[in-house]
Amino acid sequence: MNKVFSYPLTFAAYISFILIICVFHPIQYISLKLFGYEAHKKSVDVLNYFLLHVLLLTFSSCKVEFEANIPEDKPIIFVSNHQGLYDIIGIAWFLRKYHPKFVSKVELGKGIPSVSFNLKHGGSVLIDRKDPKQALPVLKQLGEYIETHKRSAVIFPEGTRSTTGAPKTFAPNGLKILCKYAPNALVVPISVNNSWKLFQYGSFPLGMGNKIAFTVHAPIAVKEFDYNSLFEMTEKAIVDGIVN
Repeated sequence: MNKVFSYPLTFAAYISFILIICVFHPIQYISLKLFGYEAHKKSVDVLNYFLLHVLLLTFSSCKVEFEANIPEDKPIIFVSNHQGLYDIIGIAWFLRKYHPKFVSKVELGKGIPSVSFNLKHGGSVLIDRKDPKQALPVLKQLGEYIETHKRSAVIFPEGTRSTTGAPKTFAPNGLKILCKYAPNALVVPISVNNSWKLFQYGSFPLGMGNKIAFTVHAPIAVKEFDYNSLFEMTEKAIVDGIVN
């Protein structure tokens, strides 16, 4: 019965989502071209605020819990499991003061109002998963960027979304490159729960009444551990925090 009621609510949610990204596309463009990075960043923050609240149409909620303080004066590498679209929106909103930049697939860099523009012009990077060699200089660039500007990168080492909530195998290479070129960074694991339930029936209809939760774990200093130990600690923190 819940699935039956979700059809009209899903329609309303999708219409709202599309209207928001279409409205904010020219706002982003004007903000960046006329006023620069900071204005563009604020427009993206407001965009994500509204996108996050589209969840209310599905009677869903989204919250974040911090297990420790995360400094704002250091480069940060956020490492998270990946369950769905709202992982990205939630991280972008809840961690906005850290200026998160995403490692995203190249397909998202064109044709999507607001989203593609922000990925291409907001400091994020696009990788072609069919061409591993292309990813190396791109990740190097992002590592150097966050090291210089004391901002943050977000990487999903599973590569693709989990449709059941169960974590997939974590690939180590992307994080390794970021750590190499941002040696003063802190790696911060994030566990995402229940995001997958929003798309448990596929793209339509959406799942109703989900409580999406982000747990931001204690930071791990890149300089203090060899990479294999750091990777194991990061993966363990993320996986231990998944309660689906």
